[in-house]
Amino acid sequence: MLISSLTDFMGRNWWLQIPGEAELLFAVISFVINLIVMTIVFYVAGVIVVGKRRALFSDAFVISLLGTVVSNICVLFFPPVIGLILSLLIWLLLIRRYYETGWLGAFAVAVLAVIISVVVFVILAFLLEIPFLLFAGLLSL
Repeated sequence: MLISSLTDFMGRNWWLQIPGEAELLFAVISFVINLIVMTIVFYVAGVIVVGKRRALFSDAFVISLLGTVVSNICVLFFPPVIGLILSLLIWLLLIRRYYETGWLGAFAVAVLAVIISVVVFVILAFLLEIPFLLFAGLLSL
């Protein structure tokens, strides 16, 4: 019954059902959760690719924070294709700078981070028995 209620509530445009007063709070909570998840994913990917000495948790946090903020700015202020290319380049530069690796290492960390996040998302969707989250989340990637 709870799952069906959530499905009814979280239909196709569930974000439109959030009251106006709570939109900012919802955005901040979503940003913080996204930041925490991305930090963990970048840390695990960094440890696997560049090793534990160069991949620090604090560096993963800085990569996640700066990458999210700067890529949102790029997507907002540039045409879509240019904004996405700049965003990808900025993510790679941040990974390269903070994990002290080359371009290939940065690309490997980025690809592994995407793979890890998709796997975690699929596992959570199946564990929570919410298959509509699986398809909605994969479409937003």
